[in-house]
Amino acid sequence: MKVRYVAAVILSILLSGNLSAQENSIKRSSEEMRELFGYCDKPALIKEWKLSAALADKIGDIDHWARQQQAAIDANTNEVYATQGELMQDVSKKYKSLGLAADQVKTLSDPKRIFEISTRTCPVITLQANPVFDTLNAQKALLLYKTKYRKQLIEKLGVNGRQADMLLEIEVWKQKEATTIAAIPEADFNRIRKTVAMYAERQRRWKVVGIGEEHFETMTQFFSQNTL
Repeated sequence: MKVRYVAAVILSILLSGNLSAQENSIKRSSEEMRELFGYCDKPALIKEWKLSAALADKIGDIDHWARQQQAAIDANTNEVYATQGELMQDVSKKYKSLGLAADQVKTLSDPKRIFEISTRTCPVITLQANPVFDTLNAQKALLLYKTKYRKQLIEKLGVNGRQADMLLEIEVWKQKEATTIAAIPEADFNRIRKTVAMYAERQRRWKVVGIGEEHFETMTQFFSQNTL
């Protein structure tokens, strides 16, 4: 029962980008999908199924191989597989060879997960740009943040005054960076890469302030709920 529940959870996570992909009609190459796997699916697999990073990477490699084979099927140039059904039989065998549970293999072998989702959605690639920062300069934004949220930061997150100021400076930087990235067309994969890099840099700066990784989620929620 536990395995089935986890399978349902992970399937929900892996397929969460389907609606967004259909609405935006963004088509990603298999190489871009492989990169997206590293940003979204891999961390989800590691967290939900307690897989090693190496094993998760092998799943991503199988996905990439399957998409290449499907492309050849579509082009009528595949000398091994004539249909997706034939291909998926070997895809399932490859997953089984990794020592995964039957329910996990079934979840991973859903063609929609591998072929039909053209873009993933997960926090690390989700850009939330506040249009206020298009015209608001950093100095003014920092003053507004300090006025509204400095005391809350100190009280709710247990940081001192200097740390609170530094955290607010980081948030202003992040918001200004997000407006720059938002100017990149959604179909341009560099938009995703820069978004991932922005969040990674924010976390690096949080560590410099003295914030531990165990508090990153709390920090993220605070600034998501408290903005200008």
